[in-house]
Amino acid sequence: MKEIEVGKISHYFNNIQVAAMSIDTGELRKGDKVHIKGHTVDFFQEISSMQKDHQEIDVAIAGDDIGFKVAQKVRLGNVVYKVIEE
Repeated sequence: MKEIEVGKISHYFNNIQVAAMSIDTGELRKGDKVHIKGHTVDFFQEISSMQKDHQEIDVAIAGDDIGFKVAQKVRLGNVVYKVIEE
């Protein structure tokens, strides 16, 4: 298993359990597995719902600002890695 850093969390909306982030490198697709890691956060999840400008999307590329549902609370600066199964 390999992990590639795709970005960092820029905001967390607690009431709807959605994280906002900017894709710095690579791409994310609906269905991709991600690893979210920080000082108090460390979990894996699948991207089941992703939005850009309040529109549902299937693919996000470098430069996109997106929001996605998260299974746990995340914090500003948590790193998001895309998990590549080998």
